[in-house]
Amino acid sequence: MSITPERKAALIKEYAIAEGDTGSPEVQVAVLTERIRNLTEHFKTHKKDNHSRRGLLKLVALRRKLLDYTRSCDEERYLDLIKRLGIRR
Repeated sequence: MSITPERKAALIKEYAIAEGDTGSPEVQVAVLTERIRNLTEHFKTHKKDNHSRRGLLKLVALRRKLLDYTRSCDEERYLDLIKRLGIRR
């Protein structure tokens, strides 16, 4: 259900604004999106896993907050990010 360190490093490298950037909203949203996708796959086989479902809802809410923050700061960065991640809004 969690992402591998190699995949996380690849996401950080792909979405980082500057070298060594791990805290920008783009990187955080990309990592959260990967975790959300993994959990969504998990629920296809484990339909009654309500404890993990609660965690998924918390991840989605956190991603929404980060996306709202990015949108309020810079609309172009927000639009570029959701386009690159394939998130619909």
